[in-house]
Amino acid sequence: MEALPLAVTTGWASGVNAYACVLILGLLGRFAGAGDVPHALTTTPVLIAAGALFAFEFVADKIPYIDSAWDAISTVIRPTIGAILAALLSSEAGTLQQALIATTGGVVALLSHAVKSSLRLAINTSPEPVTNIAASSGEDVAVAGVVSLAAFHPEVALVIAGVLLVLGLIAVYFGFRFIRRGSARFKAWRDKRSPVTGSSAV
Repeated sequence: MEALPLAVTTGWASGVNAYACVLILGLLGRFAGAGDVPHALTTTPVLIAAGALFAFEFVADKIPYIDSAWDAISTVIRPTIGAILAALLSSEAGTLQQALIATTGGVVALLSHAVKSSLRLAINTSPEPVTNIAASSGEDVAVAGVVSLAAFHPEVALVIAGVLLVLGLIAVYFGFRFIRRGSARFKAWRDKRSPVTGSSAV
């Protein structure tokens, strides 16, 4: 089960930005001597494909509404990549252990993807682009930092990824609670104004 911390951490990162996760792991394995990175991720075709897809997501993820559309498309892709990475990382484990680790990586990726996409929906209630750019840039930095740390210190990175996931779930809860309250207040204000508007028109 030595691969479990790295599998969970890369699962979290895959749910946020799967292509960045693959690209960073591949680069670290190829150029920085990260021994736990599977050889398949360090090959030139994988690095080129991951780099191109990351470049596309880097732009799309910072545009209001486009980011949420991209999140919807990625609902299957990100957890799948998380599970595949976990399976590759646990390749030396037994069949049952590998299946459990792969499932764990996929489930964690699904959770972090749900957090990311939910927060983006909340952010998009205010369609100015600054918040989207800031959120996306913060995610990029977090993924790069956590994955880089995980390649050499997986246990430490596991703790950080767990904390970020819990904080994300809390942010989703309070974010949507705030939006619901704001919506209810706006509806009450609008209903209160409606009779006045109607009588003035008569």
